Amino acid sequence: MVGLAPVFDSRARLLVLGSFPGAASLQAAQYYAHPRNAFWPLMAALIGEVDLATRPYAERLQALRQHRVALWDAVAACRREGSLDTAIEDVEPSDLKELVARLPGLRVIGCNGALAHHQALAALGEPGLPVLRLPSTSPAHAGMRLADKIEAWRGALARYLA
Repeated sequence: MVGLAPVFDSRARLLVLGSFPGAASLQAAQYYAHPRNAFWPLMAALIGEVDLATRPYAERLQALRQHRVALWDAVAACRREGSLDTAIEDVEPSDLKELVARLPGLRVIGCNGALAHHQALAALGEPGLPVLRLPSTSPAHAGMRLADKIEAWRGALARYLA
């Protein structure tokens, strides 16, 4: 399976890295397409775009770009049954160094879950900027309430988005 292309413009200050798109995202060719994934409501709270999660996909991506948020996945291609990160095998990492080089204003990389964080550190080594592990927005990570995820992400990222 092959993932999705990065979403960014050169003004990005924050790069949000997922692990690899789930089945719903691959089928829709959209980041975080599963209706129970908390990513879009969480980003709505972080960037102050209340209706972000209900907008058409292209408008959501444009809002991220306007708020200087880039989006990609740490895994470019892999084999996987289902949508769980634990089922990912034969990983081909994304070229994170190349993307980071194209983002001169990048201040932080926020990793959406443990696998994204692990893959980012493996790919980037010492990137010269923070690479933060954030609580996963996946519906598989349901043990944490959305409000708590929002607070964790906000606490880690707010100073980089200001």
